[in-house]
This record gives sequence, structure tokens and C-alpha cells, in this order.
Amino acid sequence: MGGILSRLSSLVFTPVSPKLSHNQDMQSTRTIVILGGAYGGARAAQVLAAGVPDGWRIILIDRNSHVNRWSNFRFHIFQSSQYATDVYVMPRFAVLSDHEYKAFIPFTHVFLKDPGSIPHLHLQAHIISLTKNTVTLNKAFPEHGIYSSTIDFDYAIYALGSHLPAPLDLWGTPADPENKDSARYYGEKSEGIEWLKAKQQRVEAASTVLVVGGGALGIQFATDIAAIYPHKKVTLLHSRDRLLPRFDEAMHYEVLRSLRDADIEVILGERLDLGSIENGQGTVNVTTGRKVVRTVKGREIEADLLLLCTGQKPNTQILSAFDPATVNPTDSLVHVLQTLQVGILPSTSTSSAEKITQEEDTAETTPYPNLFAIGDAADAFGAIAAGHNAYYQGEVAARNIIRLIKQSEPSPAQDKKLQYTHEPLELYTPRPPAIKVSLGLTKSVFQSAGVVDTRNDGVPDLQAASVWPFFGITPTKDEDMIP
Repeated sequence: MGGILSRLSSLVFTPVSPKLSHNQDMQSTRTIVILGGAYGGARAAQVLAAGVPDGWRIILIDRNSHVNRWSNFRFHIFQSSQYATDVYVMPRFAVLSDHEYKAFIPFTHVFLKDPGSIPHLHLQAHIISLTKNTVTLNKAFPEHGIYSSTIDFDYAIYALGSHLPAPLDLWGTPADPENKDSARYYGEKSEGIEWLKAKQQRVEAASTVLVVGGGALGIQFATDIAAIYPHKKVTLLHSRDRLLPRFDEAMHYEVLRSLRDADIEVILGERLDLGSIENGQGTVNVTTGRKVVRTVKGREIEADLLLLCTGQKPNTQILSAFDPATVNPTDSLVHVLQTLQVGILPSTSTSSAEKITQEEDTAETTPYPNLFAIGDAADAFGAIAAGHNAYYQGEVAARNIIRLIKQSEPSPAQDKKLQYTHEPLELYTPRPPAIKVSLGLTKSVFQSAGVVDTRNDGVPDLQAASVWPFFGITPTKDEDMIP
């Protein structure tokens, strides 16, 4: 692991954009806010910290004290490998004990610089509202010279991701929905650890488990439970006839084969009847004591534990409340230009012919050129919701903000060496769909660059330490990741 960490550290600490000179006599600090500090927001913060002129401050706002490491994309980004891509981490730690602390990475070094040497800040707060040039939080930060809960900004990156399905939604429910006082989470690492431990106990106590949803999350939950507790009866229910439908059909067949090899019952082409559940749970069979749910075809399924791994929804309410025309009501995704600037949805009154003519005549413009959206919240031209895509989108948004700063704040005329030429904004182009799905503790299947294949080199903690350097912390032993 030392070699991987060494290469990773040398890569993430190399500035991706040159430091820009700026007038040192600037009287006021200009501000860029980043809303959300997961992979996309964190990467944008790092690129900006390496590239903004003096006199600019970056404020990363997140309700957590740390990154909840929902997925692990270290392979796709940090190693030259054709199969490298995201793999979900939190499902593993919600089943397997003794690794919970590795999932929560402090924001203390997210800018990849000594926190005491830079003006940039991470603020742990809830975001209440947003306008074109202000963001309102649930509190002020006088210790940082921020005496109002409303912060003015020049640029903003909206990177609030999506609401996770119930089995991994730390903020949505207590660890045990039937016990409202169990392991409540309020944004601290210690609380997250206890929340995962409580989830592990629920899995351990159940003799039968029903996993609903045949995406990567449901597949990994089902195969992890079957691998760690082979005596349990695990059932996977999926509404479609094919697993992972956005990927190559070979992925479906490999996953299906692995599920059946693990003695997991697979039910395809049947949708859960939401009328048969209440508060995420089914009715109770008084004879067996198990939860009972029903599919829309009438099939009844009993289980001690129900894991609903569906219903992930973009977290775009704050932007929609500011301007509903920026968010598509059909899928709740933010409309963005190819520069990743927040745009306005095309008018529904405009005919298709008119739209084609408009697109041919002029490029799309926006009344919000200083607002950007990335990651799961953005309708980014077909890019799948994944950490590696958010990462690259964060880079594009950050580089475009730097270009806008160059255009609006040219260097003093007398310093010819520092004159900036106009540079067009970068256009984002999504990469082909790529994914890696664990199929138990050691096996995985991946698709990248059109290749589908399997690996059998997995480890229980999914090499958790390898991602920490991305956030500025390089652990040399497991104890370095403990609170």
C-alpha cells in the first residue's frame, strides 16, 4: 500500500493550475463558495486554491465535519488502469465491523495546504437559502470574522449531490427506524461511526434480508451480507429484467451469475408495491414476526430486515427555491450549460423548430454566469451519477471560474508579463459510463472504456486508506484514521 500512497500523494499535491499574480493592494476579499464537500466540491476547492489570485477566499460549506466516503474511485483517477472506477464503500462498512472509522475523512486539509497558512475555510453548517450572490446558513462564524449568517460571494459551485437511499442516509433516519433514539447523526464523525455500528447490528440480528433495488448499491449490500453471513437468506428484488441497465449486458450476466453462486434469491421484473410498506418497513406477520411486503404483481415476500436501495434523488431544493426555472421538475436535476454554469430551462412554449434555429444561431446564455452546478445535482449531458464524474466536473467548473476571474480582473497595464489574454471557457464532455461493483469480499466486476471483466483481488476494507490523501491526509497505519 505504501507505493500506492506515495504515488497518490505526489499526484494530488501537484497544482493543476498556475498561481495567478494579482494586485496586492486589493481592499476587500473576494469570495468563492462551494456548497458541498464530497468528491466534486472538494476537487473544485483544491483546483481553486491552487489557482485563484491573492485577495480571493474559498469557503467550502458542508453540514458534516468530514467527508462521508460514500464511494471509492481511487482506481479510476489515481492509477493507470483500464478498469479503474467507483466502487461503493459505505454498504460494506454498514455490514462488516471494525472499519467504520475509515469511511469518515476530516475536512481539515481539504485544500491540500496547511490550514494556518491560507485564507480558505471549511464551514460546518446547514445551507438555508441561496441567491445569485448570497448564501444563508443556519449560523454565523464570528471566530472566522463572519458575523452574519448570510455570506456574500462572487462565484458559487453547487455540489450538494443527492439524497441517499434509506440504508445509507445518515441524516434521514436513526440507524434503527423502529427506535427513534438509536444512533442519531448530526454531522460528526463519532456519530457516523456509531450509526454504522448500529446498522451492522441490525444486519447481524436478521436471519432473512430483502434488498430492494438491483443497482450497484443493492447488489453490493446483498453480496456483502451473503459473504459475511452465508447462513442468512438474502433476496434481491429488482423492478427491471436487467441489472445495471445503463451498462453493457455482460455486466448483468456476470452479476446475476455471482448472485446465484452466493445463494441469493433474485427476483427480476417485479416492482415493490409502495402501498405495502410504511416508514420504510412492511407489515408484520404475527405468526413469524417478520416484515411482509408485496410486489405490484401480488407476490408476498417475508424478511426480518428490509433494505430499500432505490429512490436516490438530486438535492436541488435550495436552487429550485431560488429560481425554479433552473431545475427540471421531471428529474430534479439542475439545467447547466456545457461550461457547467447554471442555466435556465428552455421554454416549454418554444417549438422544436424554433429551438433548433436558436441553437444554430447562438450559444446558450444564462442570467447566472457566476453560478455553477456539478455532480449528482447537475444534468451533465448524460454523465452518470458517480464520484469520478463529479471529480472531473469540479475541475472544469473551477478552471472556468479562474478564467472568468482573469477576464474580469486583468493585471496592471504597466506589468506586461502579467497581461491576460481572453481565454474561452472550457466545455465539459462526459466520459463513457464506467463502474466497478464488488460481489462479496474479494470479487468485483467492472466496466471501463468498453471493457467488462472481473477481479478477485479485493480486501475487506476496500483499501480505504488509499483515498485519504485526496483530502490532504496520508495515513501510514489504520490508527491514523481513528478519531
